[in-house]
Amino acid sequence: MSDTYVVLHDPDGLIEAELPLDRTPHEALVTAVLAWKNPDLAPRDYEQIALQLTGHARAVAADVRRLAAALPKSDGRGAFAEVILREADGRLSVPLKGTACCVQNRARLVQALYTRLDRLTQPVPAAT
Repeated sequence: MSDTYVVLHDPDGLIEAELPLDRTPHEALVTAVLAWKNPDLAPRDYEQIALQLTGHARAVAADVRRLAAALPKSDGRGAFAEVILREADGRLSVPLKGTACCVQNRARLVQALYTRLDRLTQPVPAAT
């Protein structure tokens, strides 16, 4: 094994754009977290789940941002994407807490980002 490593400089996030999101397990996690009624986990367990959801929310937000930037200015979907991205930036800037409420808030954010991502990837309906 070598003691050297290479630092990757990718300021445009092109490599990240090539990696597909691991959507299925994260959607299952979101569903499970949002179904909680009275969970009784240790604070560090909540923090670990929140960290997982936070990292995934950032990845989905990056995809939403990339797709929205590629839309023409006249496409209203870009404006809606900007709204959800501003909301995501604000919610992701809040420090994590070891609580069920914090984890559920992160789960709702992932859900909202996926909803926006799906709308950006659907074809625009033809005007009648």
